Amino acid sequence: MNSVDPASTKLLTFNQRSASEDLGCRRGDFSRKHYGSVELLISSDADGAIQRAGRFRVENGSSDETTDYTPGTWRRTDVHLENPEYHTRWFFKYFLGKVHQNYIGTDAEKNPFYLSVVLSDQNNQRVPQYRAILWRKTGTLKISLPYSPTKTLSVKSILSAMNLDRFEKGPREILNPEIQKDLLVLEEQEGSVNFKFGVLYAKDGQLTDDEMFSNETGSQSFDKFLNLLGDTISLQGWAGYRGGLDTKNDTTGMNSIYTVYQGHELMFHVSTMLPYSKENKQQVERKRHIGNDIVTIVFQEGEDASPSFKPSMIRSHFTHIFALVRYNSQNDSYRLKIFSEESVPLFGPPLPSPPVFTDHQEFRDFLLVKLINGEKATLETPTFAQKRQRTLDMLIRSLYQDLIPDLHKNMLNRRSFSDVLPESPKSARKKEEARQAEFVRIGQALKLKTIVRGDAPTSLVTTGLCRKEPWESQSFCSTFPYETVCADSWGQSLLVATEAAGVMMIDDAQVLPPVQVFDKTMVVKQIHVVEPQDLLITRADKGKDARLYVFRLSMLKRGLEERQLVRTKCDSRENKLEKTKGCHLYSINTHHGSELRIVAAIRNKLLLITRKQPRLDGLGTLAAATHSPVDQFQYIREICLCDAPVVMALVDGPTGENDNMICVAYKHQFDLINESTGDAYRLHHVDANRVNFVAAIDVYEDGEAGLLLCYNYICSYKKVCPFNGSTPMIQSNASDLHFSWNQMPNAIVCAFPYILAFTTDSIEIRLVVNGNLVYTAVVPELQLTASRSDIYFVSSAPVNSASNCSSRDTSSQSSPQTPTGYEMPVFPLPLGDGETQCKHIFKIPLSNLVGRSIERPLKSPLVNKVVTGLTAPVGALMQGSSHTLSLSRMEIKEIASRTRKELLGDEPTPLAEKQPHT
Repeated sequence: MNSVDPASTKLLTFNQRSASEDLGCRRGDFSRKHYGSVELLISSDADGAIQRAGRFRVENGSSDETTDYTPGTWRRTDVHLENPEYHTRWFFKYFLGKVHQNYIGTDAEKNPFYLSVVLSDQNNQRVPQYRAILWRKTGTLKISLPYSPTKTLSVKSILSAMNLDRFEKGPREILNPEIQKDLLVLEEQEGSVNFKFGVLYAKDGQLTDDEMFSNETGSQSFDKFLNLLGDTISLQGWAGYRGGLDTKNDTTGMNSIYTVYQGHELMFHVSTMLPYSKENKQQVERKRHIGNDIVTIVFQEGEDASPSFKPSMIRSHFTHIFALVRYNSQNDSYRLKIFSEESVPLFGPPLPSPPVFTDHQEFRDFLLVKLINGEKATLETPTFAQKRQRTLDMLIRSLYQDLIPDLHKNMLNRRSFSDVLPESPKSARKKEEARQAEFVRIGQALKLKTIVRGDAPTSLVTTGLCRKEPWESQSFCSTFPYETVCADSWGQSLLVATEAAGVMMIDDAQVLPPVQVFDKTMVVKQIHVVEPQDLLITRADKGKDARLYVFRLSMLKRGLEERQLVRTKCDSRENKLEKTKGCHLYSINTHHGSELRIVAAIRNKLLLITRKQPRLDGLGTLAAATHSPVDQFQYIREICLCDAPVVMALVDGPTGENDNMICVAYKHQFDLINESTGDAYRLHHVDANRVNFVAAIDVYEDGEAGLLLCYNYICSYKKVCPFNGSTPMIQSNASDLHFSWNQMPNAIVCAFPYILAFTTDSIEIRLVVNGNLVYTAVVPELQLTASRSDIYFVSSAPVNSASNCSSRDTSSQSSPQTPTGYEMPVFPLPLGDGETQCKHIFKIPLSNLVGRSIERPLKSPLVNKVVTGLTAPVGALMQGSSHTLSLSRMEIKEIASRTRKELLGDEPTPLAEKQPHT
C-alpha cells in the first residue's frame, strides 16, 4: 500500500488564522442555497475609478430583483442570533463572583497563558460539569468537561484536552482575587454586548453621500421605519447605552432611536437626527458618527428607485456592511438587500426569496438579527482580528509581568487542581474559606459594576415568549426500560438494539408496547435499515465472533404480521456474510441509487462488498427472491491498512464508478483510501497527544465530495476535488471550515443548514456554512441512537426537561448574592439497589431542520425506490406504509449536485424548473 502525504494538504491549526480566511471563500453550493444569489461588487467612485481594494458581496435573495417570484419555504424560525452572549461570555456568567480557580503558565514558545476552571451546574438542570477557559494571545478557547465523583481532573489533563501539552513553565495557581478584574478585561476583547448602527436616509435618485447626508429631514415613510426600529429617546440625561452620543450638552442632537433586543441595547445613529449644518456641504458631524459605524442601514424610498444604492456611493473606510431597505408605500412592504465587504465571513439569517417583507414585526426581527450577526462577523475579519490579537497579547504579557513577583513568593500556588475542587484540604480549611469569601465578594462587586455600566451579557435578561424551533424534540417513547446500544428508523417505527432484550421495535403512536424482533442471543452493535433495497444490515456479537448479517425487511415484516416466533441467532445462520468474521466496524454508502457498497473492518483489513440493485418485475415491484439476500452480495477486494480504523465513511466519487474512496481514522490521522487501488492519501493529521475520533461525514458542496472530520473538540471541513488519475486532489486550505465545539461530542449529525453535536449532556447546534453557535439544549445522560433519517436520542430526563424553548428564553434573572458557604452544584441522587430508571426516547424530525432548503418539488434521486414501511395487521404498530421523510441524506446530496449544474449551466434545465442565477 502506498502512502502519500502532500504538503499542500497540511491543515493550519485553529488559532493560526482568522475566521475570514476559513470562511470568506465558502461561497459554494451550500452557501448559495443558504443565502440565495451572492455576487461580488468592486467598490468604485462616481467617476468609475476603483475607490479601494476591497470588494463587496451582495445578498439579495434572488439574482434579479425586478422579477416576480413565488416566495420560497423560508421560515421565521431560521432567524437566530449567532454566538449569543450567554454562550460566549463564560467568565462573566459562570466564573465571576463564584468560587473558581485561575492558573498562569508559559507554553513551549514562552508565550504566557491563563487557565480558568469552575465546577458548575449546567443551566440549573442538575448536570454538574467543569468549564474551562484558556486565555492566549491568539484568542480564547472554551470547553466543558463532564464531572465524575470518582475521577479527579488535573490542570495538565484539562490543558491536554485543549491541545496544550508542552510547557516552558508549568501552570501555577493565582490566589489573588483581583485577578478576576483582569480576566474580565480580557473577556471584553471578544466584542461589545451592545451595538450602534448607522441609519442613512436617501431620497430617490441621490447618487453621492454628500446628497444623502444633506437631507435635513426625512419623510413620513422614513419616520414609520424609525418607529419600527425602536423608541425615540431624549439624549439629555440619558442613562442607558449611548453609542458614543453626547448625553449632556446636546452636541450630537437632541434625540435618537434606541431599543433593547434579546438583551442587547441598540443605539441608532440617524442621519436626520444628527446636527445639520447649512455651511458644511459634507456634513462632517453626521459622517463622523455614521461613517465610524461597522454596520449602516440605507433607507431608500420607492420600489423602482433608480439608480440603486451601491457601497461606492459612501466614502467610508470603516463601514463593512450596508443594509439597503426599500419601502414600497403601494403595498406597505419592505425589500432588503445586504452588502458585505468580501473579508466579512458569511452570516445569517439567509434572506427569503424574494427578500420582501409585508409583516412589519417579522421584518424588524429579521433586520435586527441580521445586523447584530453582521457586526459580530465583521470582528472576525483580518483588520479587527489582528488588532484584537495585538491588544490581547499586550494585556496578557503585561498581566504576566505584574504577577511574576507574587508567584515566586506564594508557595500555595503549587497545589494541584484536585486539592481545591470539590473540597479544600482540612489542614487549611479556615484560611481557604476566608480567601474564598473574599474572592466571591470581589467577584460579585465586579459583576454588579458591569451590570450597572450596561456591559452585562444577555444571560441577565429574559425576553420574549417561548417559540417553536426547528430542532425542538418530540416525545417518541417515554418509558423504555432498557439501555440502548444502537437504533435505526423503519418507516414511522424505530428498531432499537439492546443488550438485555435483543432488538425491539417501537411504534410512533405508542399504542402497543415494544415488540421483540430478535431475542438477546443477537447482540447487535450496529444496525442499518435500507428501505429502498428492502434490507436490514446488522453487526452482531464482538471480538472473533462478530459478523455482519443481512435480512430482507419484507420477510421480517411478514413475520411480525403473522405473529411468528421471535428470531434468534440460530435462526439467522443463513443471513451471515461469511467473510466478515471478526468485523469490529462497518460502513455503507448513503447514495446507493444504483449500487449498495459496504466496507467491513476486520482489525487492520478492509473488506469491500457490493450488492447490485435487486431485479424488478414489470410492475415495478421486487421479483420473487430467496429467503436470505446473502447470495446477492459480491466480495470485491481486501485492502490492508497500517492500523485498525476507529471511524470510517464511504465517499462517492464524481462518476460513481472507479473513483470511490474510503475515509478512515486511526492513530493520529484521517486517510483517504482509493477503493480501486487500495492506495492511501493523507487527508488530515491530528496534532494532539490524545485523539478521540468522533466521525467523518460525507457531504457535498458544489457537487463535489467533501468531508467533515470530527475529533476531540474540533470539526474540520475538507473538500476533495475530482481525481487526477488515481490521486484525489485535496483542495487547499482556502476552502476549509474549522471550528471548535464547547463540549466534546460523542456523535455528530449534519442536517443542513445545521450541524448538531451530541455530548454527554447537551445538544450543541451550529450552522454548517460558518460554524457559528445558535443554541445549546441541556439533555441529561444523552445518547444519540439513530440519525440516518429522523434523529432519535435517549435521555434520562422526562419529556418537559428535554423539550426546547427559544434560546432567548433559557437565561433567567440572576443577580449577585452573598454566598452562605462553599458553592457546589446539586448532584443527581443515585438510584437505589435494584431500581431501574426508564429511558425517554425523543425524536427530532429531519424535515423540520432541513425543510427550508427545499425551494421547489424535487424527484427522489433513488432509482426505482421501493417503500417497505411497516403496515397494518398488528394494530397501530404496523401503521404507515409509506416513507414520510421529506428529505433524506442522499436527497440532500442530489439537490446539491443538481443545483450546481443549474447554477453553472452544465446541463439544460426544464423551463418550468429554471431558477435565476448570477
